[in-house]
Amino acid sequence: MDIEMFREYCLTLPGTTEDLKWGDNLCFLIEEKIYVITSLDAGSVAFKCDPEEFEELTARDGIKQAGHLARGQWVSLMDFDVMPVNELKKRIALSRALVLSKLPKKVQEKYKGY
Repeated sequence: MDIEMFREYCLTLPGTTEDLKWGDNLCFLIEEKIYVITSLDAGSVAFKCDPEEFEELTARDGIKQAGHLARGQWVSLMDFDVMPVNELKKRIALSRALVLSKLPKKVQEKYKGY
């Protein structure tokens, strides 16, 4: 997967917007809450994961705790090729769902079924 394919996939997820933050970081958001970050320069990707999978993921080659976000169960992939495309897409969708689940119920209702 390359950055353009990654971007296209993220934008297919309902309610997703994109924004550049902190210089060269392309962020994808749901209701103004970030669910995935990619560095345009370094090609790394960070996303929220299921707390039960955090240790398992960070034990894999090319995946580490996501700097300032690790406490919130975020992981960082060194590049897009660390995971197969289908797994990466699944994990991005899960990250979106995890972030959405922390928003008010009224907001969550807008996306029910997605």
